[in-house]
Amino acid sequence: MLGPSYNHTMEFPGTFFLLGIPGFQSSYLWLAISLSAMYSIALLGNMLIITVICMDSTLHEPMYFFLCVLAAVDVVMASSVVPKMVSIFSSGDSSISFNACFTQMYFVHAATAVETGLLLAMAFDRYVAICKPLHYMRILTPQVMMGISVTITIRAVIFMTPLSWMLSHLPFCASNVVPHSYCEHMAVAKLACADPMPSSLYSLIFSSIIVGSDVAFISASYTLILKAVFCLSSKNAQWKALSTCGSHVGVMALYYLPGMASIYVAWLGPDRVPLHTQVLLAVLYLIIPPTLNPIIYGIRTRQIREQIWSLLTHCFFHQCTQGS
Repeated sequence: MLGPSYNHTMEFPGTFFLLGIPGFQSSYLWLAISLSAMYSIALLGNMLIITVICMDSTLHEPMYFFLCVLAAVDVVMASSVVPKMVSIFSSGDSSISFNACFTQMYFVHAATAVETGLLLAMAFDRYVAICKPLHYMRILTPQVMMGISVTITIRAVIFMTPLSWMLSHLPFCASNVVPHSYCEHMAVAKLACADPMPSSLYSLIFSSIIVGSDVAFISASYTLILKAVFCLSSKNAQWKALSTCGSHVGVMALYYLPGMASIYVAWLGPDRVPLHTQVLLAVLYLIIPPTLNPIIYGIRTRQIREQIWSLLTHCFFHQCTQGS
């Protein structure tokens, strides 16, 4: 699908061309179908969670507040990349304007920075709920929850704004073909004809600081939680606490493992790690968590499962009543 028009050279190209996943061209139709299905599940599942939590006053608790924000961030993260990827894989429309490319990059990386902060907030919520249950509502007040959410968002903005500014002001006088399925920072930086090392180092260092500190605090929280859980006298209470925390740890593993692998694999280069592996890792950590998060929380959390069933049942019978 790459034609002669892809060889434009200019200081600030009006258009970039996304290569997709190199070597997987024969599977593009199946990739488009799979991504469309996953995106539909992510949108439907996360919007259901947001709707249920907002409508049901019994779910206006800290854990569900953070879950609601996480669902909203998942919608933003998936919507930033999947529609364009489906367009590439289904119709070959790989062009993206200069401004749209950097807007996509900003939202993708900012959303990932917010998500890791939310996973830390959810780990702190579980720590307070299990280790300090009598002080739960006094510690996690609405003001504290809002403050945590605003701090997480400000941290993401502070991280992404300088990175986007540094990269967008580099001259792009080489190829304008991005060897990726979306405008990933490292892939775009390699197209610059000036030295992209400052922005690349900034990205690596601050990503490592944010993810490393969040993972360290999350690990500390769950270590304390496990110690508290095994001190409980009731086996039923132990199982309930472990079940809730297990689903949270599963979500975190789905996010952090491919995400961290994607960050460091990009630095190794195509000589050590094939380009298609780098792209697939980057795509997986953006689409799998938004798809599976609502399924995991919907199935594992009884209150959400019951409220979603109630909402769907009400909508179904309301439609049947109107139809008759």
